[in-house]
Amino acid sequence: MAAAIKAVNAKIRSNKVLDYVFSTHFWGPASNFGIPIAAVMDIQKDPEIISGSMTGALIVYSATFMRYSMAVTPKNYLLFACHAINFGSQVTQGYRYMNYWNWGGREKALAEKAAAQGTATAAQ
Repeated sequence: MAAAIKAVNAKIRSNKVLDYVFSTHFWGPASNFGIPIAAVMDIQKDPEIISGSMTGALIVYSATFMRYSMAVTPKNYLLFACHAINFGSQVTQGYRYMNYWNWGGREKALAEKAAAQGTATAAQ
């Protein structure tokens, strides 16, 4: 049985594509892509639910691992892409958070909601 496993492993390692697909350089970033996918999907949600501290932590995390992905040998471009997408998404979320809570976005949204309710009440 051990000889069969060694033979399969040797066959996989002799093919560059299969060697890459069966390595942590592929599966680490592939499994990590859930974070940027969730971040991109969250851009459509209400800014009131954005956590400023979590967004800041994810910005630092993504920036750190973008640097790390280029520091390892061989360079891990898939990990870099994963964290670059996450970094961009989190910076967007950070801007939305700051706009909503610090730059008057909340007041504007509340005023628009009140105006919409006022027109709905007047139409009745």
